[in-house]
Amino acid sequence: MTYLSDRILDFYTRIDFKDPLPDNIAVMNPYRDDQDIRSLCSKFYHKFYNDNKQRKLILGINPGRLGAGATGIPFTDTKRLNDDCLIPYSKFTTHEPSSVFVYEMIRAYGGAEQFYSDFYINSVCPLGFIKLDGAKTTNYNYYDSAELEKSVRSFILDNIKWQISLAGNNQVCYCLGTGKNFNYLNKVNYKYGFWSHIVPLEHPRYIMQYKAREMEKYISLYLDQLRKY
Repeated sequence: MTYLSDRILDFYTRIDFKDPLPDNIAVMNPYRDDQDIRSLCSKFYHKFYNDNKQRKLILGINPGRLGAGATGIPFTDTKRLNDDCLIPYSKFTTHEPSSVFVYEMIRAYGGAEQFYSDFYINSVCPLGFIKLDGAKTTNYNYYDSAELEKSVRSFILDNIKWQISLAGNNQVCYCLGTGKNFNYLNKVNYKYGFWSHIVPLEHPRYIMQYKAREMEKYISLYLDQLRKY
């Protein structure tokens, strides 16, 4: 029998983007570039998704270098991978503020096992981008330029359909980001009718950067919405 874990790992094995990109923008595909990441993904998805249960879908923006770019697992840095997911990894350490919030929320929900049995997290654009400036690289979002958004539009639509199929639930999508990410996803949903409901939630990065003192309030807001549908 093929389990959801196998279908998710197949998704990561096959995902690729080869179309032209704007100048000084490069795609970040950790699932093809790093054997360690492939191994961590295998351990994570076989641990939490080795069944055929439907999940509710949560979509962020696109992977960042210190979260999924380092571990392959959305919103999961190496510290949370070790401490919350109990998947040992010691070759290097990453600390990603978004991951801090997400796992505080996951603990409040009931822990990683309970949370991942109910939800599947990925991104509107499941591959990340970096902006190149000499030796310096910075995270870049799919909507940060009209040229990039146009380049990845078909890729995004194809992968939204694929991720809905993986989750097995088209009633609701939780969108991480109440601004540009939600506006984009809402526009796409209006045209294609992917879900009955899109629920916007403040992005974890925004919360940690600007509202860290109100973390408990935002965790409660998340839990209220995640349990609503």
